[in-house]
Amino acid sequence: MGNQRFKSLDEALSRKPLEIKIHSPKASEFFGVNVFNKRFMAEYLPSDVYDRLVNSMENGHRIEMQDADAIASGMKNWALANGATHYTHWFQPLTGTTAEKHDSFFHISGDGSPVEKFAGSALIQQEPDASSFPSGGLRNTFEARGYTGWDPSSPAFLYEFPSGKTLCIPTIFVSYTGESLDFKSPLLKSLDLIEKAGVEVCNLFDKSVSKVFPTLGIEQEYFLVDAAMFRARPDLVMSGRTLFGHTPAKGQQLEDHYFGSIPHRVISFMVEMEQECWKLGIPLKTRHNEVALNQFECAPLFEGINLAIDHNQLMMDVMQKIAEKHNFAVILHEKPFKGLNGSGKHNNWSLGTNTGKNLLSPGKTPKSNLQFLTFFVNTIKAFHDGADLIRASIASASNDHRLGANEAPPAIMSAFLGSQLDSVLNAIENSGIDQEEDATKSIMKTGISQIPEMMLDNTDRNRTSPFAFTGNKFELRAVGSSANSAFPMTIMNTLVGLQLVEFKKEVDHLMGDGKTRDQAILSILKRYIMESKRIRFEGNGYGDEWVKEAERRGLSNIKTTPRALDVLSDEKWLEKFEKAGVFSKSELHARHEIMLEQYTRKVQIEGRIMEELALSNVIPAVVRYQNELIENVKGQKSLGIEDDYLQPSIDLIKRISKHIAKTKESVSEMNQTRKEANQLTDAREMAIAYCEKVIPSFETIRYHIDKLEMLTDDSAWPLPKYRELLFIR
Repeated sequence: MGNQRFKSLDEALSRKPLEIKIHSPKASEFFGVNVFNKRFMAEYLPSDVYDRLVNSMENGHRIEMQDADAIASGMKNWALANGATHYTHWFQPLTGTTAEKHDSFFHISGDGSPVEKFAGSALIQQEPDASSFPSGGLRNTFEARGYTGWDPSSPAFLYEFPSGKTLCIPTIFVSYTGESLDFKSPLLKSLDLIEKAGVEVCNLFDKSVSKVFPTLGIEQEYFLVDAAMFRARPDLVMSGRTLFGHTPAKGQQLEDHYFGSIPHRVISFMVEMEQECWKLGIPLKTRHNEVALNQFECAPLFEGINLAIDHNQLMMDVMQKIAEKHNFAVILHEKPFKGLNGSGKHNNWSLGTNTGKNLLSPGKTPKSNLQFLTFFVNTIKAFHDGADLIRASIASASNDHRLGANEAPPAIMSAFLGSQLDSVLNAIENSGIDQEEDATKSIMKTGISQIPEMMLDNTDRNRTSPFAFTGNKFELRAVGSSANSAFPMTIMNTLVGLQLVEFKKEVDHLMGDGKTRDQAILSILKRYIMESKRIRFEGNGYGDEWVKEAERRGLSNIKTTPRALDVLSDEKWLEKFEKAGVFSKSELHARHEIMLEQYTRKVQIEGRIMEELALSNVIPAVVRYQNELIENVKGQKSLGIEDDYLQPSIDLIKRISKHIAKTKESVSEMNQTRKEANQLTDAREMAIAYCEKVIPSFETIRYHIDKLEMLTDDSAWPLPKYRELLFIR
């Protein structure tokens, strides 16, 4: 049945639903059962429609309306057969989350009879309110019309709720005037750019290459806490991080959590989450404890970049849903707990071809692999030239807390290649490429007879590098855990695509002047290596000496989001991205505006939460405890207890009074700086004011609140403490 094909729509609709075993422990037997993938397309669509749809998915050919009607009908019948009652266009607006509006298949026909209906027009296009999503000035409030448009390259899927299922159709989201209002639209455009540029360069080596596509594997870090504890922390609920909290006596200093035994409750959550993800076609592969207490990680197999990002966005939603069933709350904030490691997304990026080749795989002798060197060096050159853009693409209020905090790469953008490839590039720079070097992995000698031979990789890993080459891919480690990876990957694709276009022009020019292909390529690569050398760094990115060295090299070290985003208004990049067809100037300006507004609003929210918790929760509770101390001292005095014995209690009362007064004073100062910032009308100036004037008061308030936590009786403290939040049992 799985390979049966049908000649007509009627024949396809008359067949029995495919029976699928979903209770097997083998993921391979139920993987993708909730996805309208090729397996189900072949079951529910006429063969000619199926062929044209697959061609569209793989080669980007447009779907015609007559086929859209047949696809919608088949998709509807598949969804109904599996218990769905509604459908939705599932898209990724610039909020950073996903969005959906559910419509029922239920319809009343012309004769008044009820029927399930789903037309091709509803599959292809829907109309959400564009003015209700972030637009950066592209849409006015009174200009509401926007459109979602079906993306056939990312298959529809069924999302399960306790009460039923909904058919979700991945789409782009654009305004009435055509500007992109989402993450997916520019990503797809960047894929088109890098495919065309990559094929042109590949054809210098292999004429059979007709498609080049980026692949991506996103490692996702996250925290879990008990749901009851989470709900008792308003700061966690509303901002995603703890604005107060004294560091516990035992944190991660013993380094006993990473890769440790996974707690039983957590493994139960992980197992169910993985099963749900597998049913949705998300190829999760790895799970483990991360470094910080209550921190964990999951990682999938590599996929095409568009699907990988869709799957990551969907997975984050699935995690939240499954966590609730296990009385957990998932925290995706980049730095939810002070003093503990933060969370990121490690974006493992590479380039593949239709011939099955990984263009970033060095082979045994990278010096003689000219095609690898071409794509490798061009990627480094692209990263070098667009380093500030990469920095801007991963900027956010929450990621600012993480970058450079001894668990994540610093804000300085650098690339780590490893000793072998670093020496290869140095050899090319010095014209010494005639000497071959076998890159076959060497054997590690453990000195233990019963241990099998262990193979050494060609280079070590560098966890402090924002952009590290790790064997056959580049790992962008700087992306935040709550972020949509589409924006940094769109920037990455575009930078590399533009670089490959420039490279091909230069090669053609030199070959036109009589140079051989190899001579032309090596001549250009040598220059690129020299021009981008300053971005290569093999050492410790956490060290103070690197900050000084990076400054000497002229590398940027932009530590805060408002200033990191300035590059999005750089006329040079505005023109390049518009010419590339990825972003128009207005679209990049809009993203700059939106990211500034989101930064400001997140800090505003944190300031308001901090004020409320300090003045309405913490201080009243501490004052009640202080009054108990005062009554205790009065009682002891009435009994004739000597003052010397009462002095420690009196000192404690005074210390509490001091920190209460300082807290109130600091909150008042914060409110004044907020009021002043709110008077500014320019989005950039307001964001900078919040960053440089408001945020510093957060640490002052936190200092005094955390001191009060240590001075107040445990039973009187109104918030769950770190030691209560961070040890899952």
